[in-house]
Amino acid sequence: MSLATLAHRHPRIVDWGIHIDRTPAAGWLALQFAALAPTWAWMVQRMRDGSDDPLGLVALVALAALAWQCRRELRASPRLGWLALAGVGTVLATLLRSGLGVVPALPPLAAGLVAVLALACGLLAFLPRRVAALPVAGLAVLALPLLSSLQFYAGYPLRVATAEASRWLLAPGFDVAREGSSLMVGGRLVIVDAPCSGVQMVWLGYFTACAVALWARRSDKAFLRRLPMVGLLVLAGNIVRNSVLIAFEGAGHALAPWAHNALGLVVLAAVCGAIARLMMPARAVPEPADHPIPGLITLQGGRHVDTVL
Repeated sequence: MSLATLAHRHPRIVDWGIHIDRTPAAGWLALQFAALAPTWAWMVQRMRDGSDDPLGLVALVALAALAWQCRRELRASPRLGWLALAGVGTVLATLLRSGLGVVPALPPLAAGLVAVLALACGLLAFLPRRVAALPVAGLAVLALPLLSSLQFYAGYPLRVATAEASRWLLAPGFDVAREGSSLMVGGRLVIVDAPCSGVQMVWLGYFTACAVALWARRSDKAFLRRLPMVGLLVLAGNIVRNSVLIAFEGAGHALAPWAHNALGLVVLAAVCGAIARLMMPARAVPEPADHPIPGLITLQGGRHVDTVL
């Protein structure tokens, strides 16, 4: 049956197809968002019961701001590859959350990871090509309530690494020994506790990297090339912060709570500023011909006349 015959015998089907094809991007994204409603309900519940910090909301707001900023550039015809990934990811997230036959359901965080990546794919299907995919996916992952899980799995290794690095930095001026994530500084026991692991700094550092990369219109290749440096900057900032605090503790002059917090904010600002500068494109250096030379008259395609004499 040809398309003309179908249109003649079943005009309503053709009309429905036209309406579906003309559905705006907001409609498709709203349908996908509704299909992933169980994931959003779990995320809200986890944030409300105190299980995790609500920093993921900041990443969601950043994604919404990106979509709003590009609202006039959203594609009328989505990129089919990203749209197919979004559809498969949405179905897979639902199956992973509820289980399928003999396959048991995965933990909500694992299913949530698939869900937010599927939403990122749906958004990328309509965003203009100039928008890099990796920062969008990064913001989607950061939207998950994962800080408590990161603290549980990665907190202790980070604390041990921080304590060892601080031991090396303080060794010239103090008698320092490390046991696990604790330091014995001049006979005083200093514990590198969970807040000192730097997990929140990790989140904020990578959020800064993704947000600035999108704002500066970095490509995926440029973003990926700078990503390892982001982790090094965060680790270095956390080591410096902890080393300064431990030095004051070891000298018997523990900082007041307000000074402790102020130092953390200063180091965090410095680290995020360095990451933002890393993700910003380098300023274009003007060509020598762009600089006017006093006493030199230059005509396009003509002669150079030296009027100094």
